Amino acid sequence: MKLLLVIKKEKDVLEKQVNKLNKTILLKNYLYILTLVFGLHSFNSTAQETPFQRGSQYILGDVEVTGKISFNQQTVITFAGLEKGQKIIVPGEEISTAIKKIGKLGLFSDIDFYINEIKGDTIYLELSLVELPKLNEAKINGLKKKKAEELLKEVNLTKGKVVNENLITTTKNFIENKYKKDGFYSVKTAINVIADTTSGNEVKMVINVDKGNKIKVSTIEIEGNQMFTDGKIRKAMSNTKIAFPGRFWKRSKYVKDKYKEDLVSILDKYKEKGYRDARIIYDSVAYNKGKDKLDIKIKIEEGRKYYFGDIKFLGNTIYTDHGLTSVLGIKKGDVYNGVLLQERISNKKNPDADDITNLYQNNGYLFSNINPVEVKTANDTIDFEIRIVEGPLAYFNKISVVGNDKTNDHVIYRELRTKPGQKYSKDALIRTIREIGQLGFFDPEAIDPQFKNVDPAAGTLDIEYNLVEKGSSQIELQGGYGGGGFIGTLGLSFNNFSVRNIFKKDAYKPLPMGDGQRMSLRLQGSSFFQTYSLTFSEPWLGGRKPVQFSTSISHSKQYLSNFRTRDVDRSRSFNITSLSLGLAKRLTVPDDFFVLSQAISFQYYDLNNYNTGLFTFGNGTSRNLSYTIGLSRNNKGVNPIYPVYGSEFSISAKFSPPYSLFKKIDYNKLRTQEEYKLRYDGTQTLSSTIGPDGFSEIQNGDFLQLESSTSNGNIYRSIENNDYTLAAADEGKIDQKKFYWLEFYKIKLKGDWYTKIAGSNQRALVLRTLAELGYLGAFNDERGIIPFERFFLGGDGLANFAMDGREIIQLRGYPNNSLSSIDGGSIYNKFSMELRYPITLKQQASIFVLAFVDAGAAFDDMKKYNPFVLQRSAGFGLRVFMPAFGLLGIDFGHGFDALPGQTQKNGWETHFIIGQQF
Repeated sequence: MKLLLVIKKEKDVLEKQVNKLNKTILLKNYLYILTLVFGLHSFNSTAQETPFQRGSQYILGDVEVTGKISFNQQTVITFAGLEKGQKIIVPGEEISTAIKKIGKLGLFSDIDFYINEIKGDTIYLELSLVELPKLNEAKINGLKKKKAEELLKEVNLTKGKVVNENLITTTKNFIENKYKKDGFYSVKTAINVIADTTSGNEVKMVINVDKGNKIKVSTIEIEGNQMFTDGKIRKAMSNTKIAFPGRFWKRSKYVKDKYKEDLVSILDKYKEKGYRDARIIYDSVAYNKGKDKLDIKIKIEEGRKYYFGDIKFLGNTIYTDHGLTSVLGIKKGDVYNGVLLQERISNKKNPDADDITNLYQNNGYLFSNINPVEVKTANDTIDFEIRIVEGPLAYFNKISVVGNDKTNDHVIYRELRTKPGQKYSKDALIRTIREIGQLGFFDPEAIDPQFKNVDPAAGTLDIEYNLVEKGSSQIELQGGYGGGGFIGTLGLSFNNFSVRNIFKKDAYKPLPMGDGQRMSLRLQGSSFFQTYSLTFSEPWLGGRKPVQFSTSISHSKQYLSNFRTRDVDRSRSFNITSLSLGLAKRLTVPDDFFVLSQAISFQYYDLNNYNTGLFTFGNGTSRNLSYTIGLSRNNKGVNPIYPVYGSEFSISAKFSPPYSLFKKIDYNKLRTQEEYKLRYDGTQTLSSTIGPDGFSEIQNGDFLQLESSTSNGNIYRSIENNDYTLAAADEGKIDQKKFYWLEFYKIKLKGDWYTKIAGSNQRALVLRTLAELGYLGAFNDERGIIPFERFFLGGDGLANFAMDGREIIQLRGYPNNSLSSIDGGSIYNKFSMELRYPITLKQQASIFVLAFVDAGAAFDDMKKYNPFVLQRSAGFGLRVFMPAFGLLGIDFGHGFDALPGQTQKNGWETHFIIGQQF
């Protein structure tokens, strides 16, 4: 005979078997009643069984697990807390506890205990289980394919997940809450679970989503306001806006939580103007069925205007009252401003703010507490006490880093501003987050410092930096037409390279990585030019101090080509070989955001019958040995791709040795010397010689004097040898002498600011402002400004190749290099403003949109310079940064002014951005 122990809930009976999943029974937090139900299962007349005595104590002989389950039987018995040989009361607490434990797993729909057999005082039980099915496939209907795929990832409906009532309810609530936050208040979700007949105990989940219409706001009616107009109060409600045609910058939607925040914002606006007692005495949100929108009514009681009275500090021993008053910035008689008071105590919106809390926390007082308390109100004046509990000094104890799978520990630890044994500093913690983010090896949005083992008694705490590694190497592979032919580019950048492991076979995965070094190789070529370059940098030379060493070598070769016919003459070429070495050292004064950089570079220019008009000589060489020194300060944070605060300033000077001081050469007199006079070499276009005996032919070596110029060339006449002083000067030879060694100096200034306008760091609206100035000068006016190193303004700011050390300056809305003279400018200035907003800043891709205004101009010399004469433009663009490919983007710019030499405004231009500065 087999007896069944049936388990009942207080208000429900487990006999309501819900094996169709939608009503799965969880045996949790219910009062169980054990009832013994006798049923005849089988009867053997020859078997001798001991009769069951209810409530008696037995020795558990064994538990047999039956039913279709995928779990090990012994594992189930162990988890139930039952052991062979233990004493149990049937029915009793042991059976009840076992059922509760199994029920808490949420893996079974039915849990039944049977009495199989009783022999003397030994009882044998059977545990019958019905296992909940697992998910085979999930599908969402009612949404676009891409949205459905994204939503499936968010709800985490992965194959093999146990399908129970909790999963169904959680999924439904998540989806509906998600869309309600976006204003879809009538969203409905229905989830169907269908048995999968093609597999075992598996099911398919079909989720039907009906978003309905987005609930917008029709009206916001304000009552009781006298201090502020209705418009200003509505403006303070940054999350809840009235819908009207054309609104795109802030969509109208109603989200309850955001609406409540807006009500607080209204009161904060009053507090900023002294109305401490302002309150909202009534607000209503009514559904307008006719318009399918909401009508909002808000009634305000403004109260009276208050002023600050006496402000006293209590409990401060580290800082004087005078010092704290200076930081607070509020004095007796000022209009009461509760928002300002709280910001000066502790600014929640700006972690770097100059407030009293940061003053203490940046100097080791992690456990400090500052609390402003109103102590007296007389008429319209409020007295305050700023009560301070300084607490003990705190010190960093253990500092650890997790998540760096590729980057070696020392690369990260050398950037940390939080050291074991060092006094706690909030500023050092924030600076560390910035420094790690600036490395470019980790997702800056995912850097998470966790406080651990915080012990106020000992005054210590541990910090664990949680990092998410991202791809740091990039590949550039592109092709296109430019300059009259096809141009192909292959670039490889390894931004976390390891030179010390270059000869270790095991380190190639696929390349030796992890030491924070940067190496890049770039190859570019077409039918008429090739360029090869290799650069390397070590950010911590010697490994002990932040001294960056960098070097680069490049070689380019260009052949003379006809852009119209695309013919290339490989017998005529222009070669450039460049080499540079640089050091950049992080300074400690005025602060450690400053970097002093120095570099020595050398370029060798070799022209072989290369007459293009770029230089006055087609055969010859030039050499450029220069020294560059720069001072910069960069505190942009925290994401280098999308900074939301901080700035970057730089000033640099690049100059060659002043050769004129060493060689006393009068370059004006070169024109009078015979060796620099123009002689016939058989190539010039000539007229007949006018001689004493009439017309005759000009002979090689004769001195020439320019008569006139034609579209086919220059026309000369020959003069007698003894009159060579009248001959035309050979400009090519003179310039070859002038520019054999380049002599110049170049000064550049740049300022770049980032200001967060609104939002969090992940969704911050940021204003970027930029100003640049560049000047190229000469030590010797007789030598003049060199034809190298010039500024070319206009366009996307990208250069396919630069033969002569030129600098390409971006100014959108105009064609490339169109705002400088054909030989480039010696001075330029540029101003720019960008309003940026991120679409996503995830590790896989960072995407943001921008709107810009640009203005700038280039001039040939200082005499023509006018900072108020500018070419202006405006437009919008998109940037996409992917770790494997770097920055990509597109800008649409409208030029409001005419190009030099033209009369009509330039109009719209499209610019493609590849690898541009952020």
